Amino acid sequence: MAAYEELLRRYQRLAFRVAYVISGDTDEAEDVAQTAFVNAWLALSRFRAGASFRPWLLRIVANEAKNRGMAAARRRRFVLALAADEAHRPLVADPPDAALVTAERSEWLVDHLNRLREADRTVLTLRYALDLPEAEIAAALGCRRGTVKSRLHRALGRLRAQITTDQASDDGANPARGGDLP
Repeated sequence: MAAYEELLRRYQRLAFRVAYVISGDTDEAEDVAQTAFVNAWLALSRFRAGASFRPWLLRIVANEAKNRGMAAARRRRFVLALAADEAHRPLVADPPDAALVTAERSEWLVDHLNRLREADRTVLTLRYALDLPEAEIAAALGCRRGTVKSRLHRALGRLRAQITTDQASDDGANPARGGDLP
């Protein structure tokens, strides 16, 4: 029981973030994460000895979120700040004008991401906002690693095309001009 509690503490935030990416709702993500941990506890006898717990748990979280129908129910806005990991924050504060530019770029990018299909937003957020490796994304989405690579490639292509179209129609006036996509 103590070992399982340690796993809960270690993966609770990640489970919530994955559930949030799929459901798009904070309250629903909390419920999904809690239910996923209960389901994982009940399924411990089916856990393969020597296997990595993290991808196994992420698969349970993703399945729970999908089973609730939140991913396909409606298009949702999500906030990348929830996905930002504390470790990626700079140790020294940026000057105020840099923070403003960063906020404008984030808002601009979120707007473009929200115009993508749900599947594209999910795979891009798991990879670039949550910084999950392809193998863990594959486990969370229930597909092969090669499928994740192709989905990422196509989603990035659609995002680039959307941005290029918007830049052409706005004469290139946007706060993120000059910045490269991941």
